[in-house]
Amino acid sequence: QVQLVESGGGLVQAGGSLRLSCAASGRTFSNYAMGWFRQAPGKEREFVAGLSGSSVLIYYTDSVKGRFTISRDNAKNTVYLQMNSLKSEDTAVYYCAAGRSATPGVKAVSFDYWGQGTQVTVSS
Repeated sequence: QVQLVESGGGLVQAGGSLRLSCAASGRTFSNYAMGWFRQAPGKEREFVAGLSGSSVLIYYTDSVKGRFTISRDNAKNTVYLQMNSLKSEDTAVYYCAAGRSATPGVKAVSFDYWGQGTQVTVSS
C-alpha cells in the first residue's frame, strides 16, 4: 500500500511558476513509476507527466512540454512537478499517482495509487 500526499498548489498569475510536491509512504518508492494528472471542472482527468523509478523514462503531454518538469528524489520518497510559464488553461486539480509497473503509463488505469489532489489556479 502506498499513500500519496500532494502539496504546493495555489493561486498564481499567468506566466508565473509553481512547484508541486508529492510525498509517498513506503520503503519501495523507487520501484514505482510516478505520474501527475490534472482535472479541470467539467473535464476528464488527463495525463500531465510521468517518469519511471530510475527517472530514465520521462513522458509529458504535448501541452506542457518545455514548461513543466517532472522529477523525483527516491531518497526522500518525493516526486515533483515544476510548472513554469503557467497559463489559465493549466487551472485544475493536480493529482499525484503511483504505479507498480516499471514503465510509466499515460492513462489513469496504469496507476494504482492516488493522492487527494491539490488545486492550481492560474489567473489571466
